[in-house]
Amino acid sequence: MSLVSIVLPYYENEKYIFKTINSILNQTYKKFELIIIFDEYFKTQNKVYKKLIKLKKKNKKLKIILNKKNLGVSLSRNIGISRSRGKFIAFIDSDDIWNKKKLEVQIKFMIKNNLKFTYTNYNVIDKNGKIIGKFESPKKLTYLKLLNSCDIGTSTVVFERSIAKLCKFPRLKTKEDYVVWLRLAKKKIKIAGINLFLTDWRSSPGSLSSSILQRFFDAFKVYNHYENFGIIKSIFLTLNLSFYSLIKKIKIYM
Repeated sequence: MSLVSIVLPYYENEKYIFKTINSILNQTYKKFELIIIFDEYFKTQNKVYKKLIKLKKKNKKLKIILNKKNLGVSLSRNIGISRSRGKFIAFIDSDDIWNKKKLEVQIKFMIKNNLKFTYTNYNVIDKNGKIIGKFESPKKLTYLKLLNSCDIGTSTVVFERSIAKLCKFPRLKTKEDYVVWLRLAKKKIKIAGINLFLTDWRSSPGSLSSSILQRFFDAFKVYNHYENFGIIKSIFLTLNLSFYSLIKKIKIYM
Protein backbone atom coordinates (compact mmCIF):
# COMPACT_ATOMS: atom_id res chain seq x y z
CA MET A 1 0.00 0.00 0.00
CA SER A 2 1.48 3.33 -1.12
CA LEU A 3 1.52 6.46 1.02
CA VAL A 4 -0.85 9.24 -0.07
CA SER A 5 -0.08 12.84 0.90
CA ILE A 6 -3.18 15.00 1.28
CA VAL A 7 -2.64 18.75 0.91
CA LEU A 8 -5.19 20.94 2.67
CA PRO A 9 -4.72 24.75 2.74
CA TYR A 10 -6.64 26.53 5.51
CA TYR A 11 -7.73 30.16 5.74
CA GLU A 12 -10.74 31.50 7.66
CA ASN A 13 -13.04 28.51 7.30
CA GLU A 14 -13.81 27.61 10.88
CA LYS A 15 -17.34 26.43 10.13
CA TYR A 16 -16.34 23.53 7.88
CA ILE A 17 -12.68 22.64 8.43
CA PHE A 18 -13.25 19.86 10.97
CA LYS A 19 -15.98 18.27 8.85
CA THR A 20 -13.45 18.18 6.04
CA ILE A 21 -10.78 16.67 8.29
CA ASN A 22 -13.18 14.03 9.62
CA SER A 23 -14.01 12.94 6.08
CA ILE A 24 -10.27 12.38 5.56
CA LEU A 25 -9.64 10.58 8.84
CA ASN A 26 -12.58 8.26 8.11
CA GLN A 27 -11.12 7.06 4.80
CA THR A 28 -11.05 3.30 4.26
CA TYR A 29 -7.59 3.80 2.75
CA LYS A 30 -5.48 4.26 5.86
CA LYS A 31 -1.94 4.88 4.60
CA PHE A 32 -1.94 8.65 4.27
CA GLU A 33 -0.52 11.81 5.75
CA LEU A 34 -2.63 14.94 6.05
CA ILE A 35 -0.67 18.15 5.52
CA ILE A 36 -2.60 21.20 6.71
CA ILE A 37 -1.09 24.50 5.63
CA PHE A 38 -2.35 27.06 8.15
CA ASP A 39 -2.40 30.37 6.30
CA GLU A 40 -3.37 32.58 9.25
CA TYR A 41 -0.06 33.33 10.94
CA PHE A 42 -1.52 36.33 12.75
CA LYS A 43 -4.18 34.11 14.34
CA THR A 44 -2.08 31.39 15.93
CA GLN A 45 -3.90 31.87 19.22
CA ASN A 46 -7.36 31.31 17.78
CA LYS A 47 -9.43 28.25 18.65
CA VAL A 48 -9.08 26.59 15.24
CA TYR A 49 -5.30 26.50 15.48
CA LYS A 50 -5.44 25.24 19.06
CA LYS A 51 -7.88 22.49 18.07
CA LEU A 52 -5.64 21.46 15.18
CA ILE A 53 -2.62 21.22 17.49
CA LYS A 54 -4.61 19.03 19.90
CA LEU A 55 -5.79 16.85 17.04
CA LYS A 56 -2.24 16.48 15.79
CA LYS A 57 -1.11 15.20 19.19
CA LYS A 58 -3.76 12.47 18.99
CA ASN A 59 -3.18 11.53 15.36
CA LYS A 60 0.30 11.03 13.92
CA LYS A 61 -1.06 11.24 10.37
CA LEU A 62 -1.43 15.02 10.73
CA LYS A 63 1.25 17.53 9.85
CA ILE A 64 0.60 21.25 10.38
CA ILE A 65 2.62 23.88 8.53
CA LEU A 66 2.28 27.46 9.73
CA ASN A 67 2.90 30.08 7.06
CA LYS A 68 4.93 33.05 8.31
CA LYS A 69 2.52 35.34 6.46
CA ASN A 70 -0.65 34.98 4.44
CA LEU A 71 0.38 33.42 1.13
CA GLY A 72 -2.91 32.37 -0.44
CA VAL A 73 -4.13 29.00 -1.64
CA SER A 74 -1.71 28.61 -4.57
CA LEU A 75 1.54 29.05 -2.66
CA SER A 76 0.12 27.11 0.28
CA ARG A 77 -0.55 24.12 -1.98
CA ASN A 78 2.98 24.41 -3.38
CA ILE A 79 4.39 24.31 0.15
CA GLY A 80 2.26 21.26 0.92
CA ILE A 81 3.53 19.45 -2.17
CA SER A 82 7.17 20.28 -1.31
CA ARG A 83 6.73 18.90 2.21
CA SER A 84 4.89 15.75 1.15
CA ARG A 85 6.36 12.24 1.24
CA GLY A 86 3.75 10.11 -0.52
CA LYS A 87 3.93 8.34 -3.84
CA PHE A 88 0.55 9.92 -4.53
CA ILE A 89 -0.60 13.46 -3.73
CA ALA A 90 -4.22 14.55 -3.30
CA PHE A 91 -5.84 17.96 -2.85
CA ILE A 92 -8.84 18.98 -0.80
CA ASP A 93 -10.17 22.43 0.07
CA SER A 94 -11.13 23.26 3.64
CA ASP A 95 -14.90 23.18 3.08
CA ASP A 96 -15.19 20.11 0.85
CA ILE A 97 -16.03 16.52 1.84
CA TRP A 98 -14.74 13.15 0.65
CA ASN A 99 -16.68 9.92 0.37
CA LYS A 100 -15.07 7.46 2.80
CA LYS A 101 -13.92 5.21 -0.08
CA LYS A 102 -12.56 8.05 -2.20
CA LEU A 103 -8.85 7.32 -1.81
CA GLU A 104 -9.27 3.53 -1.87
CA VAL A 105 -11.18 3.59 -5.16
CA GLN A 106 -9.01 6.22 -6.81
CA ILE A 107 -5.63 4.72 -5.91
CA LYS A 108 -6.72 1.25 -7.05
CA PHE A 109 -7.97 2.72 -10.32
CA MET A 110 -4.68 4.55 -10.92
CA ILE A 111 -2.51 1.53 -10.18
CA LYS A 112 -4.65 -0.81 -12.27
CA ASN A 113 -4.61 1.52 -15.29
CA ASN A 114 -1.09 2.88 -14.83
CA LEU A 115 -2.29 6.48 -14.54
CA LYS A 116 -0.42 9.46 -13.15
CA PHE A 117 -3.37 11.88 -12.83
CA THR A 118 -7.05 11.28 -12.09
CA TYR A 119 -10.13 13.16 -10.97
CA THR A 120 -13.70 12.18 -10.15
CA ASN A 121 -17.29 13.33 -10.42
CA TYR A 122 -18.52 15.55 -7.60
CA ASN A 123 -21.70 16.58 -5.87
CA VAL A 124 -22.38 20.26 -5.27
CA ILE A 125 -23.56 20.90 -1.70
CA ASP A 126 -24.87 24.00 0.04
CA LYS A 127 -23.80 25.50 3.36
CA ASN A 128 -25.81 22.83 5.21
CA GLY A 129 -24.31 19.90 3.30
CA LYS A 130 -27.43 19.30 1.19
CA ILE A 131 -26.77 18.11 -2.36
CA ILE A 132 -28.04 20.79 -4.74
CA GLY A 133 -26.35 19.63 -7.94
CA LYS A 134 -24.11 17.05 -9.56
CA PHE A 135 -21.23 17.31 -12.01
CA GLU A 136 -20.18 14.32 -14.09
CA SER A 137 -16.60 14.78 -15.25
CA PRO A 138 -15.47 13.66 -18.72
CA LYS A 139 -13.69 10.30 -18.76
CA LYS A 140 -10.78 11.78 -20.70
CA LEU A 141 -9.52 15.30 -21.21
CA THR A 142 -7.07 16.60 -23.80
CA TYR A 143 -5.38 19.97 -24.03
CA LEU A 144 -7.82 21.18 -26.70
CA LYS A 145 -10.83 20.11 -24.64
CA LEU A 146 -9.46 21.82 -21.54
CA LEU A 147 -8.95 25.08 -23.43
CA ASN A 148 -12.73 25.26 -23.84
CA SER A 149 -13.79 24.19 -20.38
CA CYS A 150 -12.11 23.46 -17.04
CA ASP A 151 -13.93 20.32 -15.96
CA ILE A 152 -11.70 19.16 -13.09
CA GLY A 153 -12.62 19.75 -9.46
CA THR A 154 -9.43 20.37 -7.47
CA SER A 155 -10.68 18.47 -4.42
CA THR A 156 -11.21 15.38 -6.61
CA VAL A 157 -7.63 15.23 -7.91
CA VAL A 158 -4.97 12.63 -7.12
CA PHE A 159 -1.65 12.57 -8.97
CA GLU A 160 1.60 10.64 -8.84
CA ARG A 161 4.70 12.23 -7.33
CA SER A 162 6.60 11.66 -10.60
CA ILE A 163 4.74 14.63 -12.13
CA ALA A 164 4.86 16.88 -9.05
CA LYS A 165 7.29 19.32 -10.71
CA LEU A 166 4.58 20.11 -13.27
CA CYS A 167 2.02 20.77 -10.56
CA LYS A 168 3.32 24.07 -9.21
CA PHE A 169 0.46 26.53 -8.82
CA PRO A 170 0.76 30.15 -10.04
CA ARG A 171 -0.22 33.03 -7.79
CA LEU A 172 -3.71 33.72 -9.11
CA LYS A 173 -6.79 34.40 -6.99
CA THR A 174 -8.88 32.01 -9.11
CA LYS A 175 -8.14 29.65 -12.03
CA GLU A 176 -4.78 28.75 -10.46
CA ASP A 177 -5.64 25.06 -10.83
CA TYR A 178 -6.63 25.57 -14.48
CA VAL A 179 -3.06 26.63 -15.30
CA VAL A 180 -1.75 23.36 -13.86
CA TRP A 181 -4.25 21.15 -15.68
CA LEU A 182 -3.42 22.83 -19.01
CA ARG A 183 0.29 22.42 -18.36
CA LEU A 184 -0.10 18.70 -17.70
CA ALA A 185 -2.26 18.18 -20.77
CA LYS A 186 0.23 20.07 -22.93
CA LYS A 187 2.96 17.71 -21.67
CA LYS A 188 0.82 14.78 -22.85
CA ILE A 189 0.12 13.50 -19.34
CA LYS A 190 -2.94 11.27 -19.57
CA ILE A 191 -5.76 12.96 -17.65
CA ALA A 192 -8.45 10.43 -16.75
CA GLY A 193 -11.76 10.77 -14.96
CA ILE A 194 -13.51 8.25 -12.69
CA ASN A 195 -17.26 8.12 -13.22
CA LEU A 196 -18.12 8.03 -9.52
CA PHE A 197 -19.31 10.77 -7.16
CA LEU A 198 -16.58 10.61 -4.54
CA THR A 199 -16.36 14.27 -3.51
CA ASP A 200 -18.78 16.90 -2.23
CA TRP A 201 -17.84 20.41 -3.39
CA ARG A 202 -19.35 23.15 -1.27
CA SER A 203 -20.81 26.11 -3.11
CA SER A 204 -20.06 29.28 -1.13
CA PRO A 205 -21.63 32.45 -2.57
CA GLY A 206 -19.06 34.74 -0.96
CA SER A 207 -15.98 32.86 -2.16
CA LEU A 208 -13.45 34.14 -4.70
CA SER A 209 -14.43 31.40 -7.11
CA SER A 210 -17.98 32.78 -7.14
CA SER A 211 -16.85 36.26 -8.27
CA ILE A 212 -17.70 36.52 -11.98
CA LEU A 213 -15.44 39.51 -12.61
CA GLN A 214 -12.47 37.95 -10.82
CA ARG A 215 -12.85 34.70 -12.73
CA PHE A 216 -13.09 36.56 -16.03
CA PHE A 217 -9.88 38.52 -15.48
CA ASP A 218 -8.01 35.48 -14.19
CA ALA A 219 -9.17 33.38 -17.16
CA PHE A 220 -7.77 36.04 -19.49
CA LYS A 221 -4.44 35.85 -17.61
CA VAL A 222 -4.41 32.08 -18.04
CA TYR A 223 -4.65 32.35 -21.82
CA ASN A 224 -2.67 35.54 -22.39
CA HIS A 225 0.14 35.17 -19.85
CA TYR A 226 0.47 31.45 -19.10
CA GLU A 227 -0.53 30.04 -22.49
CA ASN A 228 1.10 32.93 -24.41
CA PHE A 229 -1.87 33.55 -26.69
CA GLY A 230 -2.45 36.96 -28.27
CA ILE A 231 -4.96 39.43 -26.84
CA ILE A 232 -7.71 38.68 -29.40
CA LYS A 233 -7.44 34.92 -29.01
CA SER A 234 -7.27 35.26 -25.22
CA ILE A 235 -10.44 37.35 -25.16
CA PHE A 236 -12.21 34.87 -27.44
CA LEU A 237 -11.17 31.90 -25.28
CA THR A 238 -12.16 33.76 -22.09
CA LEU A 239 -15.64 34.44 -23.50
CA ASN A 240 -15.82 30.84 -24.70
CA LEU A 241 -14.83 29.54 -21.24
CA SER A 242 -17.46 31.78 -19.63
CA PHE A 243 -20.10 30.41 -22.00
CA TYR A 244 -19.23 26.78 -21.24
CA SER A 245 -19.12 27.60 -17.53
CA LEU A 246 -22.69 28.86 -17.77
CA ILE A 247 -23.78 25.73 -19.64
CA LYS A 248 -22.04 23.59 -17.02
CA LYS A 249 -23.89 25.35 -14.19
CA ILE A 250 -27.22 24.80 -15.91
CA LYS A 251 -26.44 21.07 -16.24
CA ILE A 252 -25.27 20.81 -12.61
CA TYR A 253 -28.40 22.29 -11.13
CA MET A 254 -30.94 20.68 -13.46
